[in-house]
Amino acid sequence: MGEKQTLIGEIISVNGNIISVHLSNNVRSNILIIDGIVYRIGQIGSFLKISLGYSNLFGIVTQIGAAAIPEKYKEVFESNFDAVQNQQWLSMVLVGEQQGAKFSRGVSQSPTTGDSVHLVTIKDLDIIYGKYDDCNSIDIGNISISESLKAKLDLNKLVTRHSCILGSTGSGKSNAVGVLLGAIVKKAFTNSRILLIDPHGEYNSVFKEDSIVFKIHADSSNQEQELYIPFWALPYNELLGIFGGNLNDSNKEYIRNKIVDAKVSAASKMNLSIKKEFITADSPIPFDIKQLWFELDDFERQTFNERAKPETITKLKVPGNAKLLVSNEYQPAGAGGGKPFLNNQAKGILGFLDNMRLKIKDSRYSFLFSPGIYTVSIEDDSITKGLDELLLDLIGNSGKITILDFSDIPSEIMVSTAGSLLSIIYDALFWGQNLEIGGKQQPILLVLEEAHNYLKSGENSIASRTVQKISKEGRKYGVGLMLVTQRPSELDETVMSQCGTIISLRMNNNKDRSHVSGAIQDELQTMIDLLPSLRTGEAIISGEAVKIPSRIQFYKLSNAPKGSDPDVVTCWRKTNEGTMELYSKLIKLWQNQRFKEE
Repeated sequence: MGEKQTLIGEIISVNGNIISVHLSNNVRSNILIIDGIVYRIGQIGSFLKISLGYSNLFGIVTQIGAAAIPEKYKEVFESNFDAVQNQQWLSMVLVGEQQGAKFSRGVSQSPTTGDSVHLVTIKDLDIIYGKYDDCNSIDIGNISISESLKAKLDLNKLVTRHSCILGSTGSGKSNAVGVLLGAIVKKAFTNSRILLIDPHGEYNSVFKEDSIVFKIHADSSNQEQELYIPFWALPYNELLGIFGGNLNDSNKEYIRNKIVDAKVSAASKMNLSIKKEFITADSPIPFDIKQLWFELDDFERQTFNERAKPETITKLKVPGNAKLLVSNEYQPAGAGGGKPFLNNQAKGILGFLDNMRLKIKDSRYSFLFSPGIYTVSIEDDSITKGLDELLLDLIGNSGKITILDFSDIPSEIMVSTAGSLLSIIYDALFWGQNLEIGGKQQPILLVLEEAHNYLKSGENSIASRTVQKISKEGRKYGVGLMLVTQRPSELDETVMSQCGTIISLRMNNNKDRSHVSGAIQDELQTMIDLLPSLRTGEAIISGEAVKIPSRIQFYKLSNAPKGSDPDVVTCWRKTNEGTMELYSKLIKLWQNQRFKEE
């Protein structure tokens, strides 16, 4: 009796895994009531079942109506409209198979014409969605077509096979990220590692009890810690790029050699166990950048009593100070070519060095050039903490989630800084892969908010190169990616293609939707057309982490991310007046690059 109740039609055409179904004449409407539950037939994205005895094949509806009519019937339709006018068709794509009580993706056999097609009931859906291993899965919401069923993801595949969360502004991306990471936190793993790069400081309050937040101008009352990214840990090209200016290749090589010399000297003084020949300008070895600037600047300013004879250097008029970034002043060169003579070996880089000095003194860059406990002493090249302690702070701390709040990092260097930091972390886990803290034995999930900022298509930045490398190789070394963006069309296609799980929320832009469709199997392209009509917080999930492509509704966070839209009506009803005192306070906060007074 149950089989008769759910029967809706039969197969009339099989083309690979695309099935054409002729709906039965007994289906008088697109609504069936079974055991008191109302089911709608032919909803795009809904499931149908083909019974093959011991096993059942499951498929997703992709078309219904005239678009689903097979080609041979279209010819009949054109010649004899009366023969087909009261008939209905739909198309479905096979996605999985049930054998006994077990459901798995893919099918081991194909149906044939004449096989019966059945409506999928709540009991069938429970077989698909209810057989996740609780230890290996996370609960993130409800299945849209049956809100009594929980939506779950396979955690192993979500992390190791990479994922991306896509959606327009206001579609619920931040809430989805919060729910996903919160579900992992609830599993109470004792050895988990999650690193979230947050460009806008949205998540500081979401995981307050379970996270450690690193932020420039940290507020210790909110349990925030000061964010330092020491300049000496950056690759040479990224460090040089911060200072701007135009240097020719010869001068770049000159400065590179000076940095290598500084790192070799510092490594010797600090008794670092590293061979001299292995030290390069990219090696993350602490050195004193103020002393480097002082020596480069001094060489450019020297004058001599005899041409091309360094031993005849003129006396200092005013001694400089490396610590204060003050230049030495020598007797000025003589007018008309007389003595004292200019240093004919000078590189002509005083303009670059002026930029360098200004950036080192700029308070906005103090997290790089005055990195607190990671600062090298000018006197003896000593340092309180090194790269090992920086990594311990960032990925070895006691927090379940580490949040790097980049909201106060200057926008012009945010991409370079984020890319450098990711490169440091990935390289460290790569070389430490055989240790207990390496990625193989303690995997890490890197979550990149506003990922399109780091991964613009066609851009050759360190961020793009590093994330491409992680997307291709990270799986082998226990480094997983989760990309979050509202502009998938700007993402690097190489990285998108490596994401095993695609979580697509509401998306209005056609260019963005077409970019997403390239990452979803061809037969399910029609599901992309549903994206503009999704509710806030609703998503279509496909890929490795789900047993079957699913439309789900994420749970709503009680503690919403900071980036949530303000309540305009409530705010405008307030009677606050903008006094001169408040605007003066605003300017003071702006000038001091802070959100509140100390």
